[in-house]
Amino acid sequence: MERLSLESKKIMDERFGKDSIIALATMDGDLPSVRNVDGFYEDGAFYVITYALSGKMKQIEKNPNVAIAGDWFTAHGRGVNLGYFGKEENRAIAEKLRIAFAAWIDNGHNNFEDENTCILCIRLTDGVLFSHGTKYDIDFTDSAAL
Repeated sequence: MERLSLESKKIMDERFGKDSIIALATMDGDLPSVRNVDGFYEDGAFYVITYALSGKMKQIEKNPNVAIAGDWFTAHGRGVNLGYFGKEENRAIAEKLRIAFAAWIDNGHNNFEDENTCILCIRLTDGVLFSHGTKYDIDFTDSAAL
């Protein structure tokens, strides 16, 4: 397994550095639970706007180990609740999410006055990316350094 290279970083940024549907798998006890979410990729992590009291967030609170699958990409990671979407510490990523999710973010599905509207960060640990016949086995450790 190789560390995230500049080439694989470029592919990840192009493919997922926008509104992207990914499958997110969590564990509910000893059973896996999978759902599609809108994700935005940046620096070795996917970001998702969600609700702190949702099933997926309750599962992540008990077991932060997750798996994702996207367009010719699968990975493992750790889910972290960054807290309320509108808090000052989340301003930079929240602004990026507003741009990435502009087509639907204000359609009434999200209540940004509700402090349970939160940002889920899926910090990737390892993954497999396919692009034009090339397979990249990626170690995302220290990927933010690129």
